Amino acid sequence: MTDVSKYTRQTVTEVRSWVPGKLFSLRVTRDPAFVFKAGQFARVGLPVTGLPDAGAAPGAPGANAAHSAGAAADAVPTLWRAYSMVSGPLEDALEFFSIVVPEGEFSPRLAQLREGDSLYIEKNPYGFLTIDRFFPAQPAQAEQNPDAADAAPDAALATAVAKPAATPAAGATLAAPDLAQTQPDLWLLATGTGLSAYLSILRDPATWTSFRRIIVVHGVRHAAELAYREEIESWSSLPEFAAIHRADPRKLIYLAIATREALPGMPSERLTTLIADGRLEQLAGERLDPKLARVMLCGNPEMLTAARKLLGEMGFAPGRRGIPGNLAVENYW
Repeated sequence: MTDVSKYTRQTVTEVRSWVPGKLFSLRVTRDPAFVFKAGQFARVGLPVTGLPDAGAAPGAPGANAAHSAGAAADAVPTLWRAYSMVSGPLEDALEFFSIVVPEGEFSPRLAQLREGDSLYIEKNPYGFLTIDRFFPAQPAQAEQNPDAADAAPDAALATAVAKPAATPAAGATLAAPDLAQTQPDLWLLATGTGLSAYLSILRDPATWTSFRRIIVVHGVRHAAELAYREEIESWSSLPEFAAIHRADPRKLIYLAIATREALPGMPSERLTTLIADGRLEQLAGERLDPKLARVMLCGNPEMLTAARKLLGEMGFAPGRRGIPGNLAVENYW
């Protein structure tokens, strides 16, 4: 893609390394005209020329040679990849979370960007891993109330997320279903960088008013790969969250699971194993009931295939022909 009318040039404002040489996040400026729903992805572009050597480590010869504003500004993006937004739809910047694929053409180059470098973003967002897939289509709020689009969101919801309460031990008895429950629970199941879309969803005020409880399950190989863990666990300390936390200390339940490393109170198992034997419900203290739960899956193809089969046998299915479902899937690979 070289049509300049289809993309904008943005500037890297922050680079964050989670696992050196493997996991990192980029924060870039955002075109005010770029509007997206939480859970969607953008097509991100880089030029083949005018970039650091994809194989060069930061600081190595050649790694910084192309970090001049002029070279970046004149370059034409010809390499494009899809990345889910980590940032919320109300933020004035865009954030992306990536893994470096050593033999890849794009991610090693992306990992070499530094503050002040350019990144190209297509003008239109994509994707359907959004919470509105779980609800019947509603008339546009702007048609009902022209002033609604300009109304500021409630400050307590705009940044609110909660620190998870202690989870019950495996084998604990689950509470009986709440027959009076009017809002579904939202289960966000991810492996690796599939967490990206969920972070955007958690940063959307609509998520907190649309579901009774939100269960985030992040599966990785090693504990060091649990990016954003500290932030998720510390969100409840924000003053803006106080009202939601008082109303329900278990509004957000966060389960961090590593398959090759023992974490306190957590089994070293794949998410699909925990779904199959019922331990995921025990760990969360909530039921995976197709009548009361809505599930999103995002991660590697193997996990998606196995989890979709297991959940299908439990009664979960994607929506079809305008009828909302209770399962949404995105292949983040």
